[in-house]
Amino acid sequence: MLKSLGVTIAQVTERLRGNPDVARSISDDAPERAVRAAERRRRMRTVFWLAVAFVGMVAIFSTAFHELMDREGRSYSWPTSIYWTLTTMTTLGFGDITFESDAGRIFSVVVLLAGSTFLLVMLPFVFIQFVFVPWMNERDRRRAPTTVPSVIRSHLILTERGPVELALADRAEQAGVPYVILVDDLDVAGRIHDAGRRVMVGALDDPETYRKARVDAAAMVVATRNDPTNTNIAFTVREIAPDVTILATANAPEAVDILEIAGADHVLQLGEILGTAMAARALGTGGDSHVIGEFAGLRIAEAGVAGTAMEGRTLRELALRSRLGVGIIGVWDRGEFAIADPDTELHEPMILLLAASDEQLDAFDAEYAVAAADQQHAVIIGGGRVGRAIGAALDAQGHSFTIVEQLAERERAGVPYVIGDAADRAVLEQAGLDRASAVLITTHDDDVNVYLTRYCRGLRPKVRIVSRSRLDRNVTTLYRAGADSVLSYSGTGSSAIWNRFRGDETLLIAQGLHVFRLPIPAALRGRSLADAHVYRRTGCNVVAVDHAGRVDANPDAHTSLPTSGELILVGTAEAEAQFATTYRR
Repeated sequence: MLKSLGVTIAQVTERLRGNPDVARSISDDAPERAVRAAERRRRMRTVFWLAVAFVGMVAIFSTAFHELMDREGRSYSWPTSIYWTLTTMTTLGFGDITFESDAGRIFSVVVLLAGSTFLLVMLPFVFIQFVFVPWMNERDRRRAPTTVPSVIRSHLILTERGPVELALADRAEQAGVPYVILVDDLDVAGRIHDAGRRVMVGALDDPETYRKARVDAAAMVVATRNDPTNTNIAFTVREIAPDVTILATANAPEAVDILEIAGADHVLQLGEILGTAMAARALGTGGDSHVIGEFAGLRIAEAGVAGTAMEGRTLRELALRSRLGVGIIGVWDRGEFAIADPDTELHEPMILLLAASDEQLDAFDAEYAVAAADQQHAVIIGGGRVGRAIGAALDAQGHSFTIVEQLAERERAGVPYVIGDAADRAVLEQAGLDRASAVLITTHDDDVNVYLTRYCRGLRPKVRIVSRSRLDRNVTTLYRAGADSVLSYSGTGSSAIWNRFRGDETLLIAQGLHVFRLPIPAALRGRSLADAHVYRRTGCNVVAVDHAGRVDANPDAHTSLPTSGELILVGTAEAEAQFATTYRR
């Protein structure tokens, strides 16, 4: 494909390195490396000047010794002068050469005190920096594993230790899936190991690292660094493990083809995935279902309540299951998820989580989709990958937008930009805040996102604000700041990767919430869901029954379950564990 475009891999790689977003990701570890290099240079300079000072003191004291001995009528050679100076400075004091005058004895005391004081500084410093610290580093090297035990199989190999990867590791721990995080920095590996994570030390471009990580027995290698590094990882892994599944992330569109050529089985653009999801929550989404995943033939979708006939009514009154066949898994209310309750009253910020077939979703959309204005306007704060992906999604829907960005080099031809600080009201007004239906905040800094959310809410109390969170722990803070909807980069990214990893067994909807399948336990065979009270006892909601090759979505609560087959359920990891405990086979 690349050759047909007249572009070589080297040329595209060079373009990737010139891309501001990719260049930024390449340099993510540069400050840390620069600090370590600067620290080493500082230590070496300190040792150098200590050595210069020591030589200078020896020279001065030897010269003074020579002169004082001459005044006492005794003459010693220069080597003897240096010998006396060193034995006195080190407090050895053999006593074979002594002064007879008071001036000489006072001088001896000065040399003794100066030398012992200086050596108390120099010797410990040299010992710590060149003996103790290397020994501690070697101890750290032995503490952080350099191999994966031979008993580990079907494991995930992660090549980064960012928020997405740590969220993925948490999910793997919950599911009982072994994993290992490859780290090429000894100090970082030690800290991750001390935090209780499964880590291994090794260079990411060294085939031996992957052999020690038992890549041939792994279920998947996840390459989530910058594009050139991911390409190198894919080539390296594919060379020694032809059959292992490789999932890589791409920052730049040009990198997708390169990563596939390098051997990646799946290439995800997490920025585009997050941007599309944010756009879906911004404009014209009231009552219009948005599919976020598929599991066992079911579509898992979201639909906003704002502006629809569902506002102010309960799920019992709507009777969506009986009228349209659409199952309500639960509702999102300002970041909080709750399993569907018939008496739940729907209001504007809520988003419904649906389980249905394509035909059932079409029927839902036909009844509740809100006819949006021909064109709505959005202000997007942040012109990175996520911001540009939002713009592309809104443009495809026929909506206008303006991107507010501080860095002029991020501006793209043909895309409406306003270069300036989003905290400046004049800049936002120039971007069309006064006529905007939505504001989308996409910067990499959660503190900035919280500030801008509160600022925009004060300027436009009724505008819809969709904000990005880098870390899951800041989601609730952004809701308190005034956001109508918040999407976490780590949660969205880890969900996308996990669903590619185990999409046939489970579908991760959000951090801690997933769709999964289990065989119908003996205690439920021939019983109805109404009699069994599955949700009340376990916290899991049954959304479908897979029996005899057919999936029955949203089964009638009063119909007896078959004696064989599988249940499709929604719940948290804790609810899944409770289900297994309650209905032991």
